[in-house]
Amino acid sequence: MKLVRFYKEAGICQGVLTKDEQLNDVSHFGEDWNSQFFESDGIARLREWLESQHNLDVIPFESVTLAPAVERPPNIHCIGLNYADHVKEFLREGKEADLPEEPVLFNKSTASWSAPNGNIIIPADSDHTDWEVELAIVIKTHAKNVSAESALDYIAGFGVMNDYSERHWQKELGGQWVKGKSSDTFAPFGPYLATPDEINDPHQLSIWLKLNGETMQDGNTNQFLFDLPYIISYLSRFTTLLPGDVISTGTPSGVGLGQSPPRFLRDGDVVEFGIDGLGSQRQVAVKEKAKN
Repeated sequence: MKLVRFYKEAGICQGVLTKDEQLNDVSHFGEDWNSQFFESDGIARLREWLESQHNLDVIPFESVTLAPAVERPPNIHCIGLNYADHVKEFLREGKEADLPEEPVLFNKSTASWSAPNGNIIIPADSDHTDWEVELAIVIKTHAKNVSAESALDYIAGFGVMNDYSERHWQKELGGQWVKGKSSDTFAPFGPYLATPDEINDPHQLSIWLKLNGETMQDGNTNQFLFDLPYIISYLSRFTTLLPGDVISTGTPSGVGLGQSPPRFLRDGDVVEFGIDGLGSQRQVAVKEKAKN
């Protein structure tokens, strides 16, 4: 299934995208796509409920305004430097010896969670806002000290996320990366959450991003330094992964920081990006106005 959330007059509604790109309104199921839904085997319950429904409202998918494909997660865990070519561009003079021996972990504030086709807000005092298209996974149930062999069983679904980053704040202000990762709108997620049966192999997905129509990122998840089972198992050593948690798994090369000279978002820029089988997003960059 492909789970969707979208806006109507009454607020956010839930939907399931059909194979012919129509949207079934499933608001009467009575649950949102959140921690409680995932933890209580909600996907299986939703499938069973759908089999008994014969008169669902059908809406053209392109006609709706999308909300984030799942409710704001308990945590947004991120993996840094998970593609070799991105390591080299991030470090500017990076070499094979600089590849991380273990996953680089950081978090984004959940305040950055946002809709897939809204604006990307450039902070008022930022001149270094950058893009990072990433494959994201949503955790289905509590995971603590899980093995790599069983790790994929903990995935509720897959989606497209952009780990937008303010590079000056991230790299030059000291401390942890979270300060450069957590501005409002810096974690758009969607257009939908695809359950695992929708994806043949999450380690063979093309992933791309365009800026104003120009291809900037063109990679594949087969370039991961650390694959999904390893990432889930590794993270679960250090913290209990919660139902609804999101893990964003790193970006391929082609970010603005890696350009020569570096290139960052400006007011009016159009960012489009997507992943095979998981749809695409489109955002317009809008410069935040400074407060008096």
